[in-house]
Amino acid sequence: MTHDSRVAVIGLGYVGLPLAIAFAEAGLLVEGVDASARRIAELRERHSPIDDITDERLSAALDGRLRVVEAKDTTLEDADAVFVCVPTPITGTKDPDLEPVLSAARLIREHLRAGQLVVLQSTTYPGTTMGPFREALEVSGLRAGPDFDLAFAPERVNPGDPSSASRGVPRLVGGSTRDATARAAALLGAINDRVLELSSPDAAEMAKLLENTFRNVNIAFVNQLALLCERMGLDVWEVIDAAATKPFGFMKFTPGPGVGGHCIPVDPYYLSWRAREFDFTDRFIELAGDINFEMPRHVVALTAEALNERSRSLKGSRVGVIGVAFKPDVRDPRNSPAGAVLALLRERGAEVRYHDPYVAQFADDAGKVHTGVGIDALLHWADVILVVTAHKAVEWDHLYANADLVVDTVNSSRGRALRPMQVLRLGAGWSAGA
Repeated sequence: MTHDSRVAVIGLGYVGLPLAIAFAEAGLLVEGVDASARRIAELRERHSPIDDITDERLSAALDGRLRVVEAKDTTLEDADAVFVCVPTPITGTKDPDLEPVLSAARLIREHLRAGQLVVLQSTTYPGTTMGPFREALEVSGLRAGPDFDLAFAPERVNPGDPSSASRGVPRLVGGSTRDATARAAALLGAINDRVLELSSPDAAEMAKLLENTFRNVNIAFVNQLALLCERMGLDVWEVIDAAATKPFGFMKFTPGPGVGGHCIPVDPYYLSWRAREFDFTDRFIELAGDINFEMPRHVVALTAEALNERSRSLKGSRVGVIGVAFKPDVRDPRNSPAGAVLALLRERGAEVRYHDPYVAQFADDAGKVHTGVGIDALLHWADVILVVTAHKAVEWDHLYANADLVVDTVNSSRGRALRPMQVLRLGAGWSAGA
């Protein structure tokens, strides 16, 4: 068991909040820190901002060993270990934006003392922890290794899946020294049953990028296959389900309107950017990014094709979108492909409204803020329904019984009674009807 008993967590979002609560439930004293006064107020009111933490679990932690504070009120110097769980976005030119990470480093160094452990969890390119992050910390005058321990331990949270933050998910860690690695591993062992010690922070950073880039490349492959099946008159969903019956050597991925969330659309660009610094171009990564980036445009083209079958143009038509969260059954709209879809529809002259049981307001990629409407109001208003996110809470049987025309990008129409030429499916073509 680690001797570290006081932990601080910077960033109380989808990664940091579950981490802070897990440490508190394990008996450690935890200070949760966030730059947003609104986020801290929400937490103090005992309202969880994320799907994977219930209000009851948050309240129990706050009544126990967790306290939450704004960055300006932090007492990081009292912590034995400090974890950094802030976003790592990309710029408009798809280059890494380390400002949130470096801002956290600047906050830490104001309080940094000898003997502390600092652990970066934010997904980033190999070389960040021992490069710009370490350099920002060492402005304090203390050095990683002799004076304080430094490590990288990537998060493995899957929004919408509380089990992804459970003890059973193995953790990776690589430290600046062997002692730093062992210390971070011992601390993480308080909340994870298995912790793998890697040779360096760079190796841990690369392992995390491999996990997410693997998904991005495979999603791009099945998206490309879906486009081919459309041209060949095949049903890509049937093909994928058939291949998935093989009990070895195949992992099932499905096509869709694009990729979203905090990892898949972003992390591969961290890897390709870093590769270019070594005069290395990774064609797989860049091609996969291009394919997935273009899927919202293809979805809009399918919508225009569907309307054309009703002798209507996209311009002037009313498009009702189902689902704007980036994945089913979560309230997280970050980097959702719906953002591009709604913006492109409006750009081509369509009127757009949406229904999402989890997202009350949504800003598309052009910056326009939309307010969600009820499903019956949407069905009554729309000329075509476009399914982007298949939440279980949507009344699907009701939708397909009442919608005259549907573009289904996620196979939500599977197994339902459909009328001829009612549904145009991504990767499969028109419904033949019962």
